[in-house]
Amino acid sequence: MTLLQIYALTAIILGLKMSAISVVQALSRTRSGVFVNPEDARTFGTTASAQENETVQRAARAWRNDLENIPIFLILGWIYVSAGLSTTAFTAYCVIFVIARIAHTILYLNAVQPLRTAAYAIGSGAILAMMIHLFVRVVLA
Repeated sequence: MTLLQIYALTAIILGLKMSAISVVQALSRTRSGVFVNPEDARTFGTTASAQENETVQRAARAWRNDLENIPIFLILGWIYVSAGLSTTAFTAYCVIFVIARIAHTILYLNAVQPLRTAAYAIGSGAILAMMIHLFVRVVLA
């Protein structure tokens, strides 16, 4: 695969993973009958609640964590692709990051510690490694 293909596949998988969080939230709301928006509560025949249920809250926090990490990875990845660096290293960064983010989400939704923190750290390590690689091969080159 080319760098662009690896990048595209990575972005697609991460986008699907984030979409899955939205599905978890929607299913949790409809199964529990707990909605904070009055129009949603009316649509589903319940009364609006002041607070989301725990699963929706956890999914929202996992989503926010993704928003803090995935864009950084994708921006760095685009720089990497533009620089035309090693396909092997890029594949490793992408695979490690994607697996770590998927694991982080699953572990977050299921309240599993310390594995959730380990998954986060592994994903962050992939970002840091790619940053160093870019600094050495692009900035210092």
